[in-house]
Amino acid sequence: MKLGFLTACLKELPLEDLVPWASAQGFETLELAAWPGKRKSGHRAAHILAEKFTVEEAERIKDLFAAHGIGISSLAYYDNNLHPRPKKREKIQEHLYRVIDAAAMLNVRLVGTFVGARPGGAAKNIKRAGELFRSVVAYAEDRGVRIMIENCPMVGWVQPGLPGNYAYSPELWEALFNEVPSDNFGLNFDPSHLVWLGINYNRAVRDFSDKLFHVHAKDAELLKEGLYRYGIFSRQLNSGDAHGAGWWRYRMPGNGQIDWKFFLTTLRSVGYDGPISIEHEDPEYEGSEERIKEGLCVAREHLASCLAPAHV
Repeated sequence: MKLGFLTACLKELPLEDLVPWASAQGFETLELAAWPGKRKSGHRAAHILAEKFTVEEAERIKDLFAAHGIGISSLAYYDNNLHPRPKKREKIQEHLYRVIDAAAMLNVRLVGTFVGARPGGAAKNIKRAGELFRSVVAYAEDRGVRIMIENCPMVGWVQPGLPGNYAYSPELWEALFNEVPSDNFGLNFDPSHLVWLGINYNRAVRDFSDKLFHVHAKDAELLKEGLYRYGIFSRQLNSGDAHGAGWWRYRMPGNGQIDWKFFLTTLRSVGYDGPISIEHEDPEYEGSEERIKEGLCVAREHLASCLAPAHV
């Protein structure tokens, strides 16, 4: 397994500075943010401009990574592919195709995205997702690229209190994979979401081992006082935290509920040997470039200790 991180957390740092820093800290791979334009809001960024990508730019980036002995695990474009507004939905889907093209030029074999949602409930959204992703996966397969879906529920993204990404549970994964029965369609598996959803993430690894294309390393901390005060439907008034829940928050690996030694051992036991990519959304390590980098290094150190032979 190779340790890396999703570059969206360092949205202001150009690749020319980010790659040598990551290599010097012992990271072996990067998950490159590929949102459109120079988008730098929230957890979105553009370290490659897929809509303007060229073979020449691909060669420049490949040379940069090779010079520092580091790889690219995937391209990341997590948006609502089922957006309720048709024109917006068309733009999102078109950009996804351009990200696939960029991945092929870079010889990167994975592209990550969300299914998304629009009003109509889970069954309708799964059918819509099947119609879209059968075409997307076929297009990607022709270019030597696999498509993976990240399992964040994105609650409130489309409708208040409801999921905005219908790919957050074993029930929905089974339905998606039945709709898109391809070996090139799988998961970017993030255990942190399963923690607060009450889903056994180690069992999910075992049950969906053949669909694990990539793994996000993010932890989650459950807040007992918040759970007492707000309940599982989350904070309703004066929401101030990043995700509006009040009874849980994302943390760096080692600072939440996940037993990373056991989780990584479970991954190994099912034959997973792919990227372990830190997704930084920990509020304790935000506010400055230095603080974000500190959080990434804290996470890398913890994960590296869990991967060491003495702990296997």
